[in-house]
Amino acid sequence: MTRKVRVALGERSYDVIVGRGAVSELATLIPTDVRRVAIVTQAHLPFDVAPHLPAAVAVSRHVVGDGEAHKTLATIERLTEEFAAAGLTRNDLVVGVGGGMVTDIAGFAAASWHRGIRVVHVSTTLVGMIDAAIGGKTGVNLAAGKNLVGAFWQPTGVVCDTAMLDTLPAREQRCGSGEMAKYHFLTGDDLLSLDLDARIARCVQIKADIVGQDERESGRRAVLNYGHTFGHALEVESNFALAHGESVAIGMMFAAHVAHALGRIDAGRVDEHRQVIVEHYGLSVAVPPGVQRTRLVALMKHDKKAVAGLTFVLDGPNGIETVSGVDEAVLHTAFDALSVP
Repeated sequence: MTRKVRVALGERSYDVIVGRGAVSELATLIPTDVRRVAIVTQAHLPFDVAPHLPAAVAVSRHVVGDGEAHKTLATIERLTEEFAAAGLTRNDLVVGVGGGMVTDIAGFAAASWHRGIRVVHVSTTLVGMIDAAIGGKTGVNLAAGKNLVGAFWQPTGVVCDTAMLDTLPAREQRCGSGEMAKYHFLTGDDLLSLDLDARIARCVQIKADIVGQDERESGRRAVLNYGHTFGHALEVESNFALAHGESVAIGMMFAAHVAHALGRIDAGRVDEHRQVIVEHYGLSVAVPPGVQRTRLVALMKHDKKAVAGLTFVLDGPNGIETVSGVDEAVLHTAFDALSVP
């Protein structure tokens, strides 16, 4: 059985289809005027979605490399050159098949081609299903930081076929668990009481509700970045040896220590973070050796949320919210708690 979650954005509203076998419903998300579909994916992925597209469309396949090193403007340039060769018009469609990296790239390429054509995402990873494929954030990395160049470009629809998770490597499972733990702190929901399909659908609903309130992250949507300021800095500083969800898990623990140092939460709430992240989801909150706090601070100052000094999404008496102007000295208390040199 599949579930549909609606992302309510007026005329640009769309459905997220969640469940085992959901890819069989892909054709229902393809607008009837589409004549060409460009599938953006990776060579190692075993999923062929072409049989689930309408029979009348012409399909081209476009492969991007593995790893964050390929999430660049050079990849966008190559893809759009390939779109031109495939004859893709402004009435056609891109389908991104893969994890968060692929859907970020596919979405940005779609947003850029002919100043914006439609895109549908088929997410194949847990982190993609509950976060990256939903909400219209697209982008690529620069040396200065992650996802610094991109666009808000909402998809026409999203497919989360949970059967695709059966072959997901253990590290990718951990990556998704890092993002899933985030939703525990955003809502207080007992996600662990739900089966996997229901849990994924609930995470999608939480994100859809937030995106519907604040599409372009001018306010409430920033809470979805809980753990991401420090997490993104860790990803860059480790040269992406840490996966995104692994970094976010450490980032949430860091944020808890920052909130405690600011007097926003007590020690018991810090312990609750550790319990959820480490005990419930089996994630590590240890910072890898060799990472230096001075470099991490410099990277966090380049974070997209940083408009008034160091800015973090932090827990507190009113729940998770954005806090600007965090004093650098407070960070060193959190660094000490995580044994960062």
